[in-house]
Amino acid sequence: MCQKLLQRILPELEIDHIEVMETQKSIDEDIDARSVRLDAYVKDDSERVYSIEMQMTDTKELPKRSRYYSAMIDLQLLDKGMRYRYLNDSYIIFICPFDLYGKGRHMYTFDGRCKEDPELTIGDGATRIFLNTKGTMEDVSASLRAFLDYVDGRLSDDSFVQELEEAVDEAKKNREWRHEFMTLMLRDQENIEKGIELGRTEGRQEGIRLMVSALRDFGIPKEEIRKKIQEKYQLTEQELEVYLK
Repeated sequence: MCQKLLQRILPELEIDHIEVMETQKSIDEDIDARSVRLDAYVKDDSERVYSIEMQMTDTKELPKRSRYYSAMIDLQLLDKGMRYRYLNDSYIIFICPFDLYGKGRHMYTFDGRCKEDPELTIGDGATRIFLNTKGTMEDVSASLRAFLDYVDGRLSDDSFVQELEEAVDEAKKNREWRHEFMTLMLRDQENIEKGIELGRTEGRQEGIRLMVSALRDFGIPKEEIRKKIQEKYQLTEQELEVYLK
């Protein structure tokens, strides 16, 4: 399924199969440097590597975050003494339910264009892609748009989307996976704590709403959601009811 998704995002590539697939991969190269944890780290049969990330809120730092991810991946790809030409091609992909650049595109691809000659790329093998489920242009294939619509909550009869829906349903039934999902969700508060464009208070509120919605989607009982949210945010009973109604 990951291979099918990558092929929809990057139809110009020929991906025969996936050789490495790691979820929640941590990269911590230096004790003094900020570590990263990748949602999905993938290597294909041509030694290209991909980081596929879901980003629910706009923290206004995604471009620089993608730069850091690319650099951290490069650090662990090239061993000491190796020539730079052996550095793998890499793709950092963020899937977002918001338009990062406000241009109405479903897809923004950056590959180091020359300012003086836009047809010339730097050719370093590093590509960063931001996908937007709220796009309005006819700028991507129908198959990729069907996937983005699905991420945005709109089901279609697309075969891959149907396959994804079945996989999601199965995942929701897996207790161990549900427990891991809840643990990660409660631990990953970076976006919520930093807030969103409206400000810290509004950002916190939006984060709580997103968490409640996600927990409901995974069939977590209301009382368990209530307990988790109250413990995390120290909410009053009245505030809880606002989020749980």
